[in-house]
Amino acid sequence: MVEKILAIISGWIIALISSTGYAGVIFLMAIESAGIPAPSEIIMPFSGFLVEQGRFNLWLVALAGTLGNLLGSLVAWWIGAYGGRPLIEKYGKYILLRRHELDLADRFFARHGKLTVFVGRLLPVVRTYISFPAGIARMDLKQFCLYTVAGAFPWSLGLAYVGVRLGEHWQTIKSYSRGLDIVVVVAILLLLGWWLWRKRK
Repeated sequence: MVEKILAIISGWIIALISSTGYAGVIFLMAIESAGIPAPSEIIMPFSGFLVEQGRFNLWLVALAGTLGNLLGSLVAWWIGAYGGRPLIEKYGKYILLRRHELDLADRFFARHGKLTVFVGRLLPVVRTYISFPAGIARMDLKQFCLYTVAGAFPWSLGLAYVGVRLGEHWQTIKSYSRGLDIVVVVAILLLLGWWLWRKRK
């Protein structure tokens, strides 16, 4: 079932980029960064394959991916700041989140937000959703944009370059990225379990 869904998504991504060019890369990377499943591990390597075919330029592909990341991240930051935060302030106690946790998040992002956003942009799964907590913590928007771009550019360039090197075999990266996704998800679940255990204590 998962394989069929991924095949459908992959087919849609390939068709969109093939027909709309760089604009398609920007759009797809934007919706991925806004939290909608459109894996960059498919978008950027396929774009790199088109570079290898002579249809795209590597640096323009990387810039398109970065711009899309920034646009989608701004949407997610805004949702976190003006949608998610009021909801947590009002209903957070029902999911074990109180004003105290919000204050801790604010202080954390004030001190470590730059590094968190930068590193988060380089991690599968995390990179898609890091903008929400940054928005909820009301991280400085200029700093958020700067470090989003700083993390998104090497990610986009690296994946596109892999597509260039792999050529028509660009899809083989999906099997490796899926394993890394699982590792990251398990780590997140373990951290969440540890946090819930501490809350119960």
